[in-house]
Amino acid sequence: MLSEECEGQEQNVSYFYNLSNKSISQDWKSIDFVVVGLGVPVCLLIILANMMVMAAIIVNRRFHFPIYYLLGNMAAADLFAGLSYLNLIFHTGPWTIGLSQQQWFFRGALIEMSLTASVVNLLAVALERHQTILTMQLHSTMSNRRVLLLIVAIWAVAIIMGLVPTMGWNCVCQLDLCSTVAPLYARSFLVFWALLNLLTFSIMVAIYTHIFVYVRRKSQNMTLNTADDMNGDTLVSLMKTVSMILGAFVICWTPGLVILLLDGLYCQGCQVLKYEKYCLVVAECNSLVNPIIYSCRDKEMRNTFKRILCFLCRRGREQKDDPSNVKCDTLNRECLLKEKCSENYNNTL
Repeated sequence: MLSEECEGQEQNVSYFYNLSNKSISQDWKSIDFVVVGLGVPVCLLIILANMMVMAAIIVNRRFHFPIYYLLGNMAAADLFAGLSYLNLIFHTGPWTIGLSQQQWFFRGALIEMSLTASVVNLLAVALERHQTILTMQLHSTMSNRRVLLLIVAIWAVAIIMGLVPTMGWNCVCQLDLCSTVAPLYARSFLVFWALLNLLTFSIMVAIYTHIFVYVRRKSQNMTLNTADDMNGDTLVSLMKTVSMILGAFVICWTPGLVILLLDGLYCQGCQVLKYEKYCLVVAECNSLVNPIIYSCRDKEMRNTFKRILCFLCRRGREQKDDPSNVKCDTLNRECLLKEKCSENYNNTL
């Protein structure tokens, strides 16, 4: 009785791909080797880079504020995205044929969770910056407990959104509603998913636009006070860093969301499969962009990265007991010199 009501319940993944005219080959092609050969190192780099960001926020007390906790959670979402892409790489191409429906849904759920965690986290950062900057404060007065609850809530929303297709919003029992890009997802879900994220992007852009307009007007009316100027410069610098993170995220993810929206709207002449892989590559690169932004924009973060590398280098040297490691010594001296200069600068202030 169940098989009559739900025709696709017992079908394998290749059945849905054939139904949606999305070809999957049993043989390895050159593009498949390129995807694995380039994708795996990039994913490992994403994981390591975002682990560095999280470690820097943990070890440096100057980062023990709500905004940096949220940015650390953003790094955790990017790290999770790297793991999700790594799982996708080893379950794509010819490997897709051997997947069960549950494995395919799990593969998609990981990507959706990482995207949702990033989007909701960016929205939380935008609201936190809006609150602090309108009161001309550098850091929020939010307690650590509230920040922790907020982070837990972010991941709870991410998990729920990732499990929505698995819990029933799919086309397994309604084959005429299957999408092309994601053959087991219903087109209505793709429309909902794309519009929800694009709407959230628009809200965040509106919030940051309001913040920049406010800061510009406020800076024009500020008196020439050195302490206020320094605090204002730090505030604007942090604001620019967060805005660059948002901008990179919107630029990297919007093309993919537009592809999903067009597919959900059943745009037959849009050739969504032609651009699908390129959009996924751009979205994957976003998880590597944020650590680069931190390194370029935040001197304190950059110095913390170097101290972490110095520590790891010293540990490695102690274990190997290799006195010829001149590079490690040079990096270690550079770190110590920067720390001393930073302390002298702080004492002069």
